[in-house]
Amino acid sequence: MAMARTGGACTVLFDFFPSRALTMYIAKTFILRIFAVLGMLVMVLFMLDLLGNTADILEAPGNGNAELLKYASLRIPQLIQRFVPYSVLLATIITLAGYSANSEVVAMKAAGLSAHQILAPLLLTAGVLAMLSFGFNERVVTRATATLAAWKAVDYGPIPEDPTTRANVYFSDGRDILMARQLAGRDERTVLTGVTLYGRDDAGMITSMVDASRATWAGPGWRLEDARRYDVSTTETRDLAPDVVMAEGVTLDQIALRRVVAEEEPIFELARSIEALDEAGRRTAELKAKWWNKLSGPLAAVLMPLLGAVAGFGLARSGQLFARAVLGMALGFAYFVVENAALAMGSFGGYPPLLAAWGPFMLFLLVGETVLIRTEE
Repeated sequence: MAMARTGGACTVLFDFFPSRALTMYIAKTFILRIFAVLGMLVMVLFMLDLLGNTADILEAPGNGNAELLKYASLRIPQLIQRFVPYSVLLATIITLAGYSANSEVVAMKAAGLSAHQILAPLLLTAGVLAMLSFGFNERVVTRATATLAAWKAVDYGPIPEDPTTRANVYFSDGRDILMARQLAGRDERTVLTGVTLYGRDDAGMITSMVDASRATWAGPGWRLEDARRYDVSTTETRDLAPDVVMAEGVTLDQIALRRVVAEEEPIFELARSIEALDEAGRRTAELKAKWWNKLSGPLAAVLMPLLGAVAGFGLARSGQLFARAVLGMALGFAYFVVENAALAMGSFGGYPPLLAAWGPFMLFLLVGETVLIRTEE
């Protein structure tokens, strides 16, 4: 009896899909169109992006075609990550609209298949693509993002050895503010370049500014090089001693915590960074929302066939192919708008991080199922 029950469960599971031949036919058509749409989107958007950045890249001394190719190798993974769900949505609409126009959907329904069974190969393909997208994001996109950010920080010049270099950072030293154009290195080897230290009074007014070309860790404090001090009250500028040490309240722990950028860290490394920030009493709502989005983001590809399915069903009764295709695109793009809005709300505490990342997914999952069931099932 146990074997019978197991066999029945397997039968129910496989009954969710059409025949093997039809499943392979739909999945093959779908995956080819996903990659065709993705390739087109990435190519067009990369050419526009390159057009806007070529002058900046070639402006750096010694840069040429090799650097343009390097920029392409770093930028294209980011575009692929961003537009995989869009590609799945458009491929769904193209595939199902084509099936409907050729009466293939009518034939499938005449054979006894439900709308969910017709969509099953698309959902399976999108699920496999979501897993591949997650691995691609973790292994390739995070590294490319960190390297590209470090390269931009030096105006596309010689890239720092440390790809975690940060640009335009600032730290609090009591009332004073320490700012740097670039932060590189780790631990005691940390180096700040383009340094400005703003001295402020109790009212928050700037009383002095100290500019330095470079600052290194002095343990405690930071040893400034080529430092000059400007006093606001006297409007005088004077050179400081070559080995002057200032900003003793800015510690290496502050420097380490400032390095956390969610887009540049894999999911497990980001979890450790969030834990360290929590222990330090720092605000982590934005990072937590982005941590959850590392999971919900790739899964958006699984949602797209459900939202775009309206383009493929009901055409035999209404004949409004274009209107249904537009409705499918509207549902898909509405998801991305709501997702971005929810993440923005989660960044400043309007939504809990878990809700900000998963709320839009669950909402549109219910919307897609409701539309599909009410119109087809």
